[in-house]
Amino acid sequence: MNSELSGILHNLPDSPGVYQFIDKNNIIIYIGKAKSLKKRVNTYFKTKKHENNKLNVLVKNIYSLQYIVVESESDALLLENNLIKKYQPKYNVQLKDDKSFPWICIKNERFPRVFYTRNIIDDGSKYFGPYTSMNMVRTLLNLIKQLYKLRTCNFNLTDENIKSEKFKVCLEYHIGNCLAPCIGNQSANDYNEQINQIKYILKGNINSVSQYLKKLMDQFANDFKYEEAQQIKDKIEIIEKYKSKSTIVNPKIKNIDVFSIINDKSIAYVNYIKVLNGGIIQSHTVELKKMLNESLEDLLVYAILDIREKVNSDAKEILVPFKILHQIKGIKITQPIKGDRKRLLELSERNAKYYKIEKNKRIESSKKFSKVEKLLQNVQKDLKLKEKPVFIECFDNSNIQGTNPVAACVVFKNGKPLKKEYRRFNIKSVKGPNDFASMEEVVYRRYKRLIDEKKPLPQLIIIDGGKGQLSSALNSLKRLKIDNKTGIIGIAKKLEELYFPGDSIPVYLDKNSETLKLIQNLRNEAHRFGISFHRQKRSKAQILSEIEKINGIGEKTKTKLFENLKSIHSIKNSSLKDLTKIIGKDKAKIIFNYFNK
Repeated sequence: MNSELSGILHNLPDSPGVYQFIDKNNIIIYIGKAKSLKKRVNTYFKTKKHENNKLNVLVKNIYSLQYIVVESESDALLLENNLIKKYQPKYNVQLKDDKSFPWICIKNERFPRVFYTRNIIDDGSKYFGPYTSMNMVRTLLNLIKQLYKLRTCNFNLTDENIKSEKFKVCLEYHIGNCLAPCIGNQSANDYNEQINQIKYILKGNINSVSQYLKKLMDQFANDFKYEEAQQIKDKIEIIEKYKSKSTIVNPKIKNIDVFSIINDKSIAYVNYIKVLNGGIIQSHTVELKKMLNESLEDLLVYAILDIREKVNSDAKEILVPFKILHQIKGIKITQPIKGDRKRLLELSERNAKYYKIEKNKRIESSKKFSKVEKLLQNVQKDLKLKEKPVFIECFDNSNIQGTNPVAACVVFKNGKPLKKEYRRFNIKSVKGPNDFASMEEVVYRRYKRLIDEKKPLPQLIIIDGGKGQLSSALNSLKRLKIDNKTGIIGIAKKLEELYFPGDSIPVYLDKNSETLKLIQNLRNEAHRFGISFHRQKRSKAQILSEIEKINGIGEKTKTKLFENLKSIHSIKNSSLKDLTKIIGKDKAKIIFNYFNK
């Protein structure tokens, strides 16, 4: 500790205030409040080693300090909050920014526009929120659109521009959504009366708007302006319908803020619920990153001040989950024990817990995505591919001694099977057991179709087989002129050799390589899928060969039997009634009599 700092510590007043720790570069690194500056600040230097390591680092970096004396602890709390926002010191609690949350903006301009935004600009505009749900934002904006005819254009509607007839009416005027203040059809006073009512709605004071509209409706009715009165009545009905959807707590609870806090290692979650005229009109959760093992009370108080300032809260009562020693001027802080207020606090705590759970799920999902990303990058690097292999397709032929030749194509997306894209092929142009020609046929058919349907090609094609099958597949890609648009390799079963186009020498990947494991998964899946198709085909062939001995049974009947009963055993054991349902009475008799002689 230097002599200058030592002198300041010795002369600190025993008064409430705010202190600022400064490092050797003259940067404020921590701001705190105290009921007694002398007692609080000296606690940092009484011991050489603190339990919290970050606190040890902080104290080590303190070169000087400044302090501000205030009248009360409450004043110190507010001043600390403002200074932290201004300087954002390295070791103070960090409140996660709300930029990702939507707000409803009433623009600071003549004939203000009302719209949603995620960016707050300090230009005098009014912002309401933040809202955790875009659905709530849309609901409110839709309600406002139903009730009021506001402009959506961004013209500069000065008196001078309107009088000089600088603007023309747009489609919004013609379809009845705007009264065209741009050409002087609506006065600024009339327009601003609408804006005032919108502010009441966004603050949750819907009852005030309803009362105003009812008086206006009665006035129109008394003046025999029944059409205008009906229009106002329609608006009142829209408002009442919206009110009925609100969560009603207790009509006697007029205007309170509810705060709860959930602790989670280095982060705390604070939920805020706004209750106005008995209904919940807003809920919002923020994250606080702990820096110096701050108490839950300190974290909660910091969040309360920050959130209330952001949402422009004028509530005179705050509900909290535990007793708070800090005082906030003009605010009653209550820890409810039972009743509606206690249930509100429990609801706030549930919201904070749900937010924490959802955030952890997002983190897990992000980790999984990162794992997939790393895998695809490794595959791209190991196989020297031009693109990351998001889509990979693998082909396998299947036949036994040349009978019932079929082929299978399986598709993986981000390293996982995409089963709805799997395809099976009956070999059409090849006679006998010729794996090379069969592979050439199915590869050509597969990618000819993708090209015709203008669908994207995979970034990698895997052929189950060695040099011969790979060359055959490559011939098809060359015929289609896509051989340079996608990567292709062959994998031989014996030693898991990988073959690349134009290279007769195979490549061997490490047995523990993630790339090799993925290739093996694709190859095994293609083999399984192809074998299952081959078995179905053989079973059908066996059924047909047995049934072909029966006179009077044609191809259509054979197909129907196979599709419904699957095996010769099932056909043999079917009753006459069951067979009749499938192929009709006459054909059923022939089949039944043949197998039941």
